[in-house]
Amino acid sequence: MRTETQENWAMTISLQDLLVLGQGRDLASERGVSCTGELPAASDPDLVARAVAARAGLGSRALILGHHYQRDEVIQFADITGDSFKLAQAASVQSDAEFIFFCGVHFMAESADILTSPQQKVILPDLAAGCSMADMATASQVQECWKELERLGVANTTIPVTYMNSSAAIKSFTGEHGGTICTSSNAQKTMEWALTKGSKILFLPDQHLGRNTAVLSLGLSLDDCVLWNPWKPMGGLTEDQIKNATVILWRGHCSVHGRFTRDSVNEVRARIPGVNVIVHPECTHDVVTAADVVGSTEKIIQTVSQSAPGSKWAVGTELNLVSRLAANNPDKEVIFLDKAVCYCSTMNRIDLPHLVWAMESVLAGHIVNHIKVDERVARFSKLALDQMLAL
Repeated sequence: MRTETQENWAMTISLQDLLVLGQGRDLASERGVSCTGELPAASDPDLVARAVAARAGLGSRALILGHHYQRDEVIQFADITGDSFKLAQAASVQSDAEFIFFCGVHFMAESADILTSPQQKVILPDLAAGCSMADMATASQVQECWKELERLGVANTTIPVTYMNSSAAIKSFTGEHGGTICTSSNAQKTMEWALTKGSKILFLPDQHLGRNTAVLSLGLSLDDCVLWNPWKPMGGLTEDQIKNATVILWRGHCSVHGRFTRDSVNEVRARIPGVNVIVHPECTHDVVTAADVVGSTEKIIQTVSQSAPGSKWAVGTELNLVSRLAANNPDKEVIFLDKAVCYCSTMNRIDLPHLVWAMESVLAGHIVNHIKVDERVARFSKLALDQMLAL
């Protein structure tokens, strides 16, 4: 989690401190890329055997959770695979595992730490595995937004609903103010719950999931939603816009799903007659309304897997998942929605060398990359996460 001190430090770097492109190395900026000289080479011919041996050595003491967007080389060692909601549920009930190796990104590992017991240790194989969307809402920005809502007299009727793709600090804010966490699997349910508790929703930090759920699932109009820009005074909105809105959307987005456009949909339909377009709700509203099916990662997998042999699917989500879907459904035509290849770069930080290094380190008695959330932050975050799991 990036601190206010780190943010202030970053803003004071002078031009003379920056490296000329292609010259020199800044090891501090390569956090997680190498591991004190102990990281196995990706070309190591014994790498898979080392992973098998380390996993066997850890036995029931360890649990490996793998997000669907992970590389195949990592997924093959996962005990449980799933989207963020499924993995959050898994972490909350796996009380026997002493070590949880979370092959995902930082916010997921934080959530796992919050939901597990103090005796359990959550390990993120590469600390550089972050999430650009989660970074689009800082605790200080959200607090400033809430102060404005309080000034306008609407905070007491506004319920925060925060996407799982957020820092523990934002989840803590949500729990402290009576809100809940959501994933793309249960966004509709959480937003419906929120509107039984208040008359407004502050949806953080993905504007597209919030907008698509509000309009397509809750039956609200686009005019019922306003967009809060944290870089502008009062979010760039008028008092009337804020007071009249049902959903206040945060100006955040997924860098992968945001790449898909209406042109992507039109192009694939023209190129492949009879193709079905299925997309994730983190895509823009234009893309979602042009698709045939919209759904979470789990829904995408289920829909394609249960479809008729010979059916054709253009899938608008992360490429690792699409490639795995195609391999697992050879009786169907499954392609990536866009012509441009796009992996989730931060999710791809987790690779087999990092997983092997993390497991072997634990076997040697050295716990690495232990994710531990501050106690107060964890307490309020757990309120919001427990509310999600209870719905």
